[in-house]
Amino acid sequence: MDEHAHSEPESLKEQIGRIIEEARMMLPGIQALFGFQTIAVFSDRFERLPVYAQDCHAAALALVVVAIALVMLPAAYHRLAEPSIVSRRAIKVSSRAICYALAPLAAALALDVAVVLYMVTESSMASAGGGLCAFVLLIGLWFAYPLRQRRKSLH
Repeated sequence: MDEHAHSEPESLKEQIGRIIEEARMMLPGIQALFGFQTIAVFSDRFERLPVYAQDCHAAALALVVVAIALVMLPAAYHRLAEPSIVSRRAIKVSSRAICYALAPLAAALALDVAVVLYMVTESSMASAGGGLCAFVLLIGLWFAYPLRQRRKSLH
């Protein structure tokens, strides 16, 4: 049976509403992560980390800032670029921004997993391996799987 037999297209207004709602759902979690990342540098244990682990944490912090900026882009674009209309362009820009935010977020989470694993194991190999596994998992679930499903539905 065709999975799309019971689907119907959304209006532009429904699409932008869903995109804004997705951003509202993502933002608190990303902001909480940013807060925890910021506080971590004031810990005594942070100073004892090797420089590469501190650099990983700083890179993760910067990547979270990028993710926050991308998640907030739809609301800013709607209010500033097209305040009284909903256009296909606004949908495209906003949808891409939400999607693109997941890549730096995945990288930031993976880097912080690596830092935490180093703190627990004091092993650079375990740290790098765990961070890489986290990155592959997140990219797989957030990009590879949905894109595979989209390709399957097109055929």
